[in-house]
Amino acid sequence: MVAKIKSGKSLIGALNYNERKVSLGTARIIGAVRFSKDLDQLNFHDKLFRLTDLAERNERTKTNTVHISLNFGNGESLTDELLLAVTADYMKGIGFENQPYLVYRHQDAGHPHIHIVTTNIKADGNRISLHYLGQNESEKARKAIENQYGLIKAEEQQKQRPDLKVNVASAIYGVEETKRSITNILNYVTRSYKYTTVGELNAVLQGYNIQADRGAKGSRMFSRNGLIYWILDAEGHKTGVPIKASSIYGKPTLKALEEKFQLNDRLRKPSRASVIERLNEVIARPQTENSFILALKKRDITPVLRKNENGRLYGITFIDEKNKVVFNGSNLGKAYSANQIYESLLPEVKLKLIEKSKHPGQTDTAGYNRSPDNPELYNVLFKPEKEDLGALNQFKRKKRKSLNL
Repeated sequence: MVAKIKSGKSLIGALNYNERKVSLGTARIIGAVRFSKDLDQLNFHDKLFRLTDLAERNERTKTNTVHISLNFGNGESLTDELLLAVTADYMKGIGFENQPYLVYRHQDAGHPHIHIVTTNIKADGNRISLHYLGQNESEKARKAIENQYGLIKAEEQQKQRPDLKVNVASAIYGVEETKRSITNILNYVTRSYKYTTVGELNAVLQGYNIQADRGAKGSRMFSRNGLIYWILDAEGHKTGVPIKASSIYGKPTLKALEEKFQLNDRLRKPSRASVIERLNEVIARPQTENSFILALKKRDITPVLRKNENGRLYGITFIDEKNKVVFNGSNLGKAYSANQIYESLLPEVKLKLIEKSKHPGQTDTAGYNRSPDNPELYNVLFKPEKEDLGALNQFKRKKRKSLNL
């Protein structure tokens, strides 16, 4: 079992997040502990008032929201009753047994998991300290619960194959409320993938039609470390109205992302060798751009290519969908940089000629012999790309000269 604790300043934000999941049919509320009404009698305002009533008893404490997720191993079959029992033991283990809390069972991922919403302000107005709560009390409770209920241990869960884009749809402007679409996608991507720059994060987000934007260098937003999120249209252009990072639940601001960058850099290191090995398998053979992309996707790697107006490749990022890690090509080594990859890719016609040369003597449907009967032409065709035009012209001149003789 993996336990994650998030603290914040918005009880309504945490509650809204889970209630929206319920309205979309991707979550169910299965428990409401220490509330005055039965679960089926509670409405949104009943839930919110119970929590905010406690939070308001300590006006000095701004961080009064606790949002916990308990994540279980793939394949574990857990009833609602068992999940509630696990939750009760966990909340007691972290010192929240006397707090009111709501339990939501989410169904938007391949593994079973629940979300718990509560407050750290007690009935007497005192606060429960959140300092090192995740490292100390939570870890002790988690290990005890794994042993008691025979759950897959957190360490073993890390070895399980991560789920690919499970029930997370790409954003389409106008289909769903913009802020809601961006929030749902960011919540999944920022939790699931290990990236170390805004550029690497955007490489993943663009697959969901989202872009994080710092603004132009020298702009007021850039100088103040601001961050906004856009929905992209089918051509990859920004559309609609951008959403400020600080207004999104979970606050995926630049400061929050930068805190993740250092941690992610360590967490992705074990996957580096695997990514390089699969890249080497692909670039060992002649490739066109299309065959290069397809060959990598067969190996669970999504390449994101960035080109200038002239079609020149100037940047490449590799997303390992198997291990949910992201690497800029140059970070893996010079051989995987955009410039080296660009130089190695062949045009479609040249790759076809290479394939034909492997089968001398065969005739294609047009009746042309595939063997290189004309060595001069063969050598011209396989000169480096930048020399092809000049070489072909030289060959034509020689050909005309011989005809005139």
